[in-house]
Amino acid sequence: MRLRPDWETVVAAVLDVVLDLPQVDPTRVALSGWSLGGYLAPRAACFEPRLAACIADPGRLDVAGGYRAAAVRCGATVEQARDLGTLPQDVIACMEGAMRQDRIRRWSVMGRGYWVHGVSGLRAYLADLERYTLREHVGQLRCPTLVTRAQDDAIADDAEAFYDALVCRKTLLRFTAVEGAGGHCEMGNRSLLNRRVLDWLDETLA
Repeated sequence: MRLRPDWETVVAAVLDVVLDLPQVDPTRVALSGWSLGGYLAPRAACFEPRLAACIADPGRLDVAGGYRAAAVRCGATVEQARDLGTLPQDVIACMEGAMRQDRIRRWSVMGRGYWVHGVSGLRAYLADLERYTLREHVGQLRCPTLVTRAQDDAIADDAEAFYDALVCRKTLLRFTAVEGAGGHCEMGNRSLLNRRVLDWLDETLA
């Protein structure tokens, strides 16, 4: 099964089951997403009114954002980078070459990424990523939302833009390298993240 951007379809099916469980308070169900889940969780919350709270770790407004910058570094104009699926072939070739030289990128994009998105090349992958954006939907998110922003986490570069675009009750939590929580998704100190998130949930769902 391919990954899909309309994560509310997935979450709705889960809630249909969860809300009937005797140990679940149907008025206090929260959805938490980390890494790509920082897009998927708020995307679902934009369309799913049964959620009482949402955590985006980190908040992500546009999943394709980092690839736009990479395309520009490979010679694309800013205008060309607005639609990654139609980039000139020489830009695609440059981006592919850079990924092959980076062990992590080679695995996360050309290995796992292609497989998860059901594509066989970078152009198709980038075109599919264009569907993973909250720019047209973020104003629909109504439940209280917690957004995280860890220092030195490049994936979180648009967390503040996501937070600013929210019109619901919202909280922004920052994490630093000094706390040991400065990397992607606070992986060096997830216990600190968990304490702060659970404190926020206690207050929000009280």
